[in-house]
This record gives sequence, structure tokens and C-alpha cells, in this order.
Amino acid sequence: MKQLIKNATVFYDSQFTRKDILINNGIIADISDSLASECADVVYDFENCYVFPGFTDVHVHLREPGFSYKETIKTGTMASARGGYTSVCSMPNLNPVPDSVEHLQKQIDIINKDAVINVYPYASITVGQMGEKLSALEEMKDMCIAYSDDGRGVQSEEMMHDAMKIAKENNKMIVAHCEVNDLLNGGYIHKGNYAAEHGHKGICSESEWKQIERDIKLAKQTGCAYHVCHISTKESVELIRQAKKDGVNITCETGPHYLVLSDKDLQENGRFKMNPPLRDESDKEALIQGVLDGTIDMIATDHAPHSAEEKSKGLEKSNMGVVGIETAFPIMYTHFVKTGKLSLEKLVDLFSSNANKRFNIGSEIKIGIKADLTIFDFKNKYAVNPDDFLSMGRSTPFEGMEVYGKCKMTMCNGNVVWEDK
Repeated sequence: MKQLIKNATVFYDSQFTRKDILINNGIIADISDSLASECADVVYDFENCYVFPGFTDVHVHLREPGFSYKETIKTGTMASARGGYTSVCSMPNLNPVPDSVEHLQKQIDIINKDAVINVYPYASITVGQMGEKLSALEEMKDMCIAYSDDGRGVQSEEMMHDAMKIAKENNKMIVAHCEVNDLLNGGYIHKGNYAAEHGHKGICSESEWKQIERDIKLAKQTGCAYHVCHISTKESVELIRQAKKDGVNITCETGPHYLVLSDKDLQENGRFKMNPPLRDESDKEALIQGVLDGTIDMIATDHAPHSAEEKSKGLEKSNMGVVGIETAFPIMYTHFVKTGKLSLEKLVDLFSSNANKRFNIGSEIKIGIKADLTIFDFKNKYAVNPDDFLSMGRSTPFEGMEVYGKCKMTMCNGNVVWEDK
């Protein structure tokens, strides 16, 4: 089948230009200033819309196998497609944990059956994510995108060193949730003004950056490719900035919520509870600077759906985690591109190009390769409404926020996997 996208502004050859795109059996066959409608079986007119390479999110929780009451691979990938994503990396806090070939295969079987976009699973660093014994890392190397114990920091320095050595030998990356358990002290929001004023137990910034500091040292020693999940503190930004200057093979991500909100925006509601927590305003400003100067490489949502009941127990007792895959791009566009802080080209780097370079997945808009595309309309303002989500998760700190940017269509391998009718 031949499909034609006409009259859109396309991110092509690292810039935005008005082009038509011809797709033949899932592959981009031609990109030209003007292509005749007669050359295609289906024509999509996207006047006044923008065509991007499909986005890549290196940090999502699809919850299956084991927790399908929160999300399934089908609902999670449908939500991803609606958010403009054509590739996502799925985190390992599942049941069974993907710590062996057999356990990882259970997830891959569901992906092959139900995913509507490309899903690349992580294998866990340690057995059961318990931090006591390394998983079958070498055996799983060809089945996973990288190794991660996301949701938990690897507490043992020796164990992380050994994991990095194996990862280096097998040309895989360590993707680390950094958290020192001994510094948590029962905290569940940031240890800042809000916690003090409202009688909440706080999580100190050091619990994050101290483990990043340790891992940078280990990455230097081993030469391992190392990626830091969801950084949230100013100290983390500075440590990673310096590590890059020192030639460490390191990248990192942060989420839209850490760039747009801080602990002064907290409400007594579970939709504001995630790990790491919303930090101080000074942390938010340091993260923004890290995005602007290239210290922070990519935007990842840490899309973490829970049931309504699990998120209904306030800041203290609700589960950690919020959803974000359907709102990330509009939130970032509205707060950073529309306000002039960031160019649209730079936003494409953060949502697509940089993740693709680092993880070697995803796509670009180029003749001869598969059509992984997403099309956005930025004209109209609307309010974020969780009741409309395709994700089974509804808990977002952005509920009610007015944004620009609606996904009109997403194509994966030339298949239309989302269309805004």
C-alpha cells in the first residue's frame, strides 16, 4: 500500500521544511516539495501540522506480566502511540522480574502479541531486583535493550562494579535508578519547605546524587556505558556535567514534571507523588539549565500507572508513580518552545534523536527506512483530562493544565497506530 502525507512541515535533514512524504509498504519511498496525490492509495492532508520522527521513551512501565490491573502492554503502547511515541523501553519491575532468559521471554511473548509500537525490554541487573545476586546478564544480552533495576538502586558498590564489567564486555548499557536506601528515612516527598510545613517525612537530595557520584567513579573504572534515570537534583546535574567533561561514557534523562513543577506545587493528593519526588525550585532551575546546555540528554516520562485505589491515599500512603506518556510532548512544547526557552529542533533531539543515538533504536525521516512518524497540530489550546487517556493509569500532576499540541496521527512501520478522528 502507498500512503502520501501532504502539505505538512516536516523535520527533515535536521530542520523543519514543507514537504510531502510517500510511504510504500511501510518504507519512506520519497520526500519531495510536491508529490501528486495520484501516486498513492491513501492521502493524508496535514496542512498546518508538523511531522516528527516517532518519539522514543527510554523509561516506561508497562506493568505486564504481573500487574495487568495497572496497565497492559496493549494499553500502554496504545497510550504511547497517542503521545507520539513509536519506540519505548519497558522497565523490569514485573512479575516475574526479567532476571533470566525464561522470565524475560514471558514479557517478550506478550510484546510480540499485543504491542502496537516497538517495545524494547530491560533485563534486571539483579535477581528479583533484590540487589543480592546478579541476574543472568550475559545470557540475556541479545534479548534486552540494556540492564536496569529501576525502582531500586543497587546498594552494593561491588555488585554494581561487577555488573558494569559484564555490561562492558557484552556491549550493553547500565541504566540506573540511583537511590541510597540508608538515606531515605521513611521519606515519601522531597525534604523541603512543603514537607516541613505539612508534617511529611522528606527524601533528601543526597539519597539520589550520592549514588550517582559512586556510579560515575565505577563507570570511569570499567569504561561501561552508563545512563542515569530521572535525575531530579541540582547536585546530580553538576556531577553529570563534570563527568561528561572528564570523558565518562555517561548520559541521563529527566521527566517533564521535574522541569515544570517543584515542591511548591504539591497538593495533598497522590497524583503529585513519584520517585524521585518533585524537588525544590532551585533544583528545577538547575534541571532546566541542564537541558539547555546539553547536560541532560533526553526527556523520559517514567510513565508509571497505578490503580485509582493505589493513588487515592494522599501523599503519605499512595503508591509512587504518575502517568505521562500522553502528555509529555504537549507539556514540554507549551512550557519551553512556546515560551521561547527552547527551539522545536532541540525538542526533537530530546524526544527522539538523542535517545536514538544512545540506545540505537528509533527512527528518522529519511528515504529508504521504515516510516515511524508522528504528526502534531499546535493550533488549539486544551486542558489535560485524564478521563480521555488510553492508559489505564489516570494519575497525573498535570490534570487540568492547559497545553498546546495534539497528536493527529502516529505511524509505526507505516501502520497507523493512532489517529485523532
